[in-house]
Amino acid sequence: MRRLGVPGRTATVLLAASIGVLATGTAQAQTGGTGSDGYWAVPPPFVASYLPSDNGGRNSFDYQQKNACVTRDLGQKEVMLREKPWGQQYLQIEEAQQLARARTGSAGGGIRVAVIDTGVTQHPYLPRLEGGGDYVSAGDNGLNDCDGHGTEVAGIIAAQTPQDQIGFTGVAPDSTIVSIRQSSQNYAKPDAQGGTSGQQTGGRQQNDANGAGTTLSLAQAIVRAVNLNVDVINMSVDNCRPADGSITDGERAIQAAVRYAVDRNVVVVAAAGNTSETCPQNDQPDPNRPRSIVTPPWFADDVLSVAAIDETGGVAPFSVHGPWVSVAAPGTNIISLDPSKGSSQLANQTIENDKATPIQGTSFAAPYVAGVAALVAAQYPQLTARQIMNRIRVTAQHPGAQGGRDNFTGYGVVNPVAALTAIVPSEEGLAANAGRQLPSGLPEANPKNWTPMIVALAGTGGGLVVLLVVMFVMRTIRRTH
Repeated sequence: MRRLGVPGRTATVLLAASIGVLATGTAQAQTGGTGSDGYWAVPPPFVASYLPSDNGGRNSFDYQQKNACVTRDLGQKEVMLREKPWGQQYLQIEEAQQLARARTGSAGGGIRVAVIDTGVTQHPYLPRLEGGGDYVSAGDNGLNDCDGHGTEVAGIIAAQTPQDQIGFTGVAPDSTIVSIRQSSQNYAKPDAQGGTSGQQTGGRQQNDANGAGTTLSLAQAIVRAVNLNVDVINMSVDNCRPADGSITDGERAIQAAVRYAVDRNVVVVAAAGNTSETCPQNDQPDPNRPRSIVTPPWFADDVLSVAAIDETGGVAPFSVHGPWVSVAAPGTNIISLDPSKGSSQLANQTIENDKATPIQGTSFAAPYVAGVAALVAAQYPQLTARQIMNRIRVTAQHPGAQGGRDNFTGYGVVNPVAALTAIVPSEEGLAANAGRQLPSGLPEANPKNWTPMIVALAGTGGGLVVLLVVMFVMRTIRRTH
């Protein structure tokens, strides 16, 4: 079916990773020195004291709803979506599921995946869905998706569809989704007069169009997910700002939170982010001098940051580049669950200002990788979170760049089948193959054996002598007659 937004809604409704949607936790930007390369391509050193409490899965206040929630457009003719999404076929998801079921009896069974997003609405194709907290509205516990974004993300990870009727399936359909609502474009902070007001953040004014959610509440949601004993965290929501040599308290909190998660054996996956007016592309000549900083991807030591590719296999034009990009996955022409409350259908479009557009974004590339992480975690329960993240990186389809990595797709497009089947040397206690310098010049010439040439020339010379004798005799005969 087509999924459909409210006419007149802005383009940010379904694209939480279009970034800039989070306010920083405090107004004061803090200088933390330069990164290890001096250009802020890498973050400043980790500081454990910034780790926040999960605050019981609640904000200190409730945001106020300002827009209607997403609904189906009943005026549109409904079309059944029976085909398999191109991304699902490109990654050979069904082949990976067959391998997983042959080895473990399920595709992600027993694995808990936290979706920190706009909430997840209950859907018949999400039979294992739990509420984990709500930093927007305390009464919903993460199971009310007013924006529609989180439900679609969750569907890519764990939708369990009737395969004889529908081609689309979640990557790890036997896994459990734990929904934590942390942001919303349809809510805003109430001011003293009962209206909505902007939030002063990091020296920048973010107006109420940026909705609910801060970098601090994102950090709290990460801690909350870890405390709920999840195995994988998917965050399809980012914050983008200029690379100006500063780090805010909210960013410090996220840095501490993702370290807290990985140290407790939780795989952390984040969308690399989409370009926008407030988040220009990192296309500068020196890749070590980024124009934009994106968090959580900035903390690449502890995060799998996922870029988006399109149907050509190339990086999608909206996908933010950066030295923190880990891997890539499909992010265009997405099919997932219809997030409208009470729906049992699928979605492949959103309507904004009476115009239907395909669903796309790095938001929807990230859950492909989170689903693969769930399959790997189920099949290799002995691996740590860092080992799972490493396995996904080293088995990706590496780009033709030095070291097998670039700033566009990272270590390449994720390869689910390889992630489940490859032998990774570091897991076996084996050293990685070392590079070796090949000789730059030509090898020395071998001593020349002149004998064959001498024999050949001698034979040729003898033949010429015989020929001359014959010619002389013939010439003599002709003269005597």
